[in-house]
Amino acid sequence: MIKIDVGDILALKKPHPCGSNKWEVLRIGQDLRLKCIGCGHQMMIARKSIEKNIKSKEKGKDIQ
Repeated sequence: MIKIDVGDILALKKPHPCGSNKWEVLRIGQDLRLKCIGCGHQMMIARKSIEKNIKSKEKGKDIQ
Protein backbone atom coordinates (compact mmCIF):
# COMPACT_ATOMS: atom_id res chain seq x y z
CA MET A 1 0.00 0.00 0.00
CA ILE A 2 1.33 3.42 -1.00
CA LYS A 3 1.45 6.19 1.61
CA ILE A 4 -0.77 9.00 0.31
CA ASP A 5 -1.45 12.18 2.30
CA VAL A 6 -3.81 15.11 1.79
CA GLY A 7 -2.11 17.73 -0.38
CA ASP A 8 0.06 15.26 -2.33
CA ILE A 9 0.21 15.63 -6.12
CA LEU A 10 -0.22 12.35 -8.03
CA ALA A 11 0.78 11.93 -11.67
CA LEU A 12 -1.38 9.20 -13.18
CA LYS A 13 -0.64 7.06 -16.24
CA LYS A 14 -3.63 8.26 -18.28
CA PRO A 15 -4.27 11.99 -18.79
CA HIS A 16 -7.58 13.70 -17.99
CA PRO A 17 -9.51 14.90 -21.09
CA CYS A 18 -8.26 18.45 -20.36
CA GLY A 19 -4.70 17.20 -21.02
CA SER A 20 -3.32 17.22 -17.46
CA ASN A 21 -2.25 14.00 -15.74
CA LYS A 22 -1.62 15.60 -12.31
CA TRP A 23 -4.15 15.40 -9.48
CA GLU A 24 -4.16 16.91 -5.98
CA VAL A 25 -5.39 14.71 -3.12
CA LEU A 26 -8.18 16.48 -1.19
CA ARG A 27 -9.48 13.62 0.98
CA ILE A 28 -8.17 10.20 1.94
CA GLY A 29 -9.80 7.01 3.16
CA GLN A 30 -11.12 3.94 1.36
CA ASP A 31 -11.92 6.33 -1.51
CA LEU A 32 -9.80 9.32 -2.52
CA ARG A 33 -11.15 12.72 -3.57
CA LEU A 34 -8.90 14.09 -6.30
CA LYS A 35 -8.84 17.50 -7.99
CA CYS A 36 -7.41 17.89 -11.51
CA ILE A 37 -4.59 20.45 -11.54
CA GLY A 38 -5.45 21.47 -15.13
CA CYS A 39 -9.19 22.21 -14.98
CA GLY A 40 -10.23 21.85 -11.32
CA HIS A 41 -12.59 18.90 -11.88
CA GLN A 42 -13.06 16.82 -8.71
CA MET A 43 -13.82 13.11 -8.46
CA MET A 44 -14.03 10.34 -5.88
CA ILE A 45 -12.31 7.09 -6.83
CA ALA A 46 -11.41 3.89 -5.00
CA ARG A 47 -7.90 3.81 -3.50
CA LYS A 48 -7.27 0.41 -5.11
CA SER A 49 -7.88 1.84 -8.60
CA ILE A 50 -5.61 4.84 -8.00
CA GLU A 51 -2.69 2.88 -6.50
CA LYS A 52 -2.20 0.78 -9.62
CA ASN A 53 -2.36 3.84 -11.92
CA ILE A 54 0.15 6.12 -10.14
CA LYS A 55 3.18 7.03 -12.26
CA SER A 56 4.79 9.36 -9.68
CA LYS A 57 4.01 11.16 -6.44
CA GLU A 58 5.13 14.60 -5.25
CA LYS A 59 4.87 15.89 -1.73
CA GLY A 60 2.31 18.69 -1.90
CA LYS A 61 1.57 21.53 0.42
CA ASP A 62 0.88 20.67 4.06
CA ILE A 63 -2.74 21.23 5.04
CA GLN A 64 -3.53 21.45 8.74
